[in-house]
Amino acid sequence: MNWAVPLAALLGLVIGGVVNWLADYLPYTARLGLPRYPDGTARLPTAWLGVSAFLLDQRSAPSGSVLSWRHPLTEIGVAALFAYIAAQSASDGLRALFLMGNVAILVLITIIDLEHRMILYLVIGPSCLYALLGAALLGERLVPNLRFSDYLIGGGVGFGLFLLMYLGGILFNYIMSNARGAPIPESALGDGDVLLATLAGFMLGWQALIYAVMIAVFAGGLGAFIYLGGRLLVRGRYEWFTALPYGQYIVFGTLLMLLWRAEVLALFGARL
Repeated sequence: MNWAVPLAALLGLVIGGVVNWLADYLPYTARLGLPRYPDGTARLPTAWLGVSAFLLDQRSAPSGSVLSWRHPLTEIGVAALFAYIAAQSASDGLRALFLMGNVAILVLITIIDLEHRMILYLVIGPSCLYALLGAALLGERLVPNLRFSDYLIGGGVGFGLFLLMYLGGILFNYIMSNARGAPIPESALGDGDVLLATLAGFMLGWQALIYAVMIAVFAGGLGAFIYLGGRLLVRGRYEWFTALPYGQYIVFGTLLMLLWRAEVLALFGARL
């Protein structure tokens, strides 16, 4: 039996708990404390993991404040991804651990973006350094025939491409606000999305980043269509110029290219 897979799954549960812990604190403060319920009440050690809190019926604080399903689902999802990485990278444990770190970073960014509509510099900065350090140390063990310069260029391409999209969104808002005679308070893309695209380039290299961006654009369009269609069905109307979080689509494209690069490229009839 390959014990690396169940051990990776167990590690994923723990790291998923760490991701939840950071997601509960970082949008509000950089000063971390013990895991807590939404009302700020400290959780018992047996409830530090969302999975154990749910299984042991410790989901609720004395005040009635309740942990969301995000906690156990995040831990289970990270555990599944870690197990998959361990199974696919059994011959290179260091590469597997590095990929697991990238996955945990992407999950953390997604949770905070979905729940708070923000991508934190405090997360992006160290994550960029982590991605570049891994690319420098592991080299072609990450992806054959990719050099460190490819990852640096990837970050530059991601930054430049999404900076243009960000500035285009600001220009669009300005024009449409003047045409409507009322301001549009939010832009489709924020500066955090620009930095997230930079991180994606550092993780993937510029070649795979191009495909990740295409996937993100397609997934973003599909997500917006489903959201607006759902609003129309439920409420009978929808609001124009509604800004939707875009970070999760960048993460989706990045994650696909990070873990299933060969399979995605085969669909496009390409290879790296």
